[in-house]
Amino acid sequence: MAVIDLRSDTITHPTDEMRRAMADAEVGDDVFGEDPSINALQERAAELLGQEAGLLTASGTMSNLVAALTWCSRGDEMIMGQEAHMFWNESAGPSALAGAQVRLVPNEANGRIAAESVAGAIRDASNIHVPASTLVCLENTHNRCSGGVMTPQDTREVVEVAHAAGAAVHLDGARIFNAAVALEVPVAELTKDVDDVSFCLSKALSCPVGSVLCGSQEFITKARKWRKMVGGGMRQAGVLAAAGLVALDTMVERLADDHANARRLAAGLADIDGLTVDPDSIHTNIVIFEVDRDKVGDAREVIAALREDGVLVSHSREQSLRMVTHRHISSTDVDEALSRVNGTVRRLAATN
Repeated sequence: MAVIDLRSDTITHPTDEMRRAMADAEVGDDVFGEDPSINALQERAAELLGQEAGLLTASGTMSNLVAALTWCSRGDEMIMGQEAHMFWNESAGPSALAGAQVRLVPNEANGRIAAESVAGAIRDASNIHVPASTLVCLENTHNRCSGGVMTPQDTREVVEVAHAAGAAVHLDGARIFNAAVALEVPVAELTKDVDDVSFCLSKALSCPVGSVLCGSQEFITKARKWRKMVGGGMRQAGVLAAAGLVALDTMVERLADDHANARRLAAGLADIDGLTVDPDSIHTNIVIFEVDRDKVGDAREVIAALREDGVLVSHSREQSLRMVTHRHISSTDVDEALSRVNGTVRRLAATN
């Protein structure tokens, strides 16, 4: 029985075209700024996102950390959503390494942060008893909110509040191209108002490694030093950048297929007794659904049972599971996964 892996789009493998480009990549020492493939990727990424410059990093977590290090001094405060990936899944890097306190504001169901919430969280910089609010962090799409998207207007409203208070805005755009495809807008429309943005090459774009941090030339110059400090100078990493260039040219438009499969998946899950999801809330490639403990059992037990039946899923929160569609998942795979999930849930419900 073939395994259907829906844990994450990070499990995607590079395409044959990427592998050929990696094998043929022209390389140099990137710490000296002499890797032509990396330079080309950074320039291409910055151009697409409407920014002045780019910086290749090893991961989205590194990009987010470098941004925090660049904007924040020790004792400053960062404001972000209570469901932010930077808060939940990045080992408290900004607090541990940047020395910045994190203040959380509510995320709406689609991951949006209301400008009013940000305004209410920003500190009075003249008060010596409180930290300075130097950075507001947004996320688009939103990982823990079923891949929800922020529109250009959503972003602009927060940016206006932050800038009025003298705070910068960092956008964790790990899946920003998914948001652009879902909204049918150029990706630069989603990034033009923020002070910097990071996006991942290694998720739905199918590259083996990498993230690109983009912003002003001044910001990237400072960020480059912080990247060096945290061990991100990767020397002849043009072999990785070559895959990124292929991804930006060939992998973006096909994200619509992943979104369609995610909606198909959500619709099927909604029809299974004991599982709850609103298919209309799914706009990109992440499907988070609830497991009824009384009918089906503990979510972790469901994960284990699904694994036995050849379906791999991840744990989102207490009774929530997450499935992520990607280029290795076809509509046929979605239908087969739903058939197996239905069988697993029915078996568990019968013994619960």
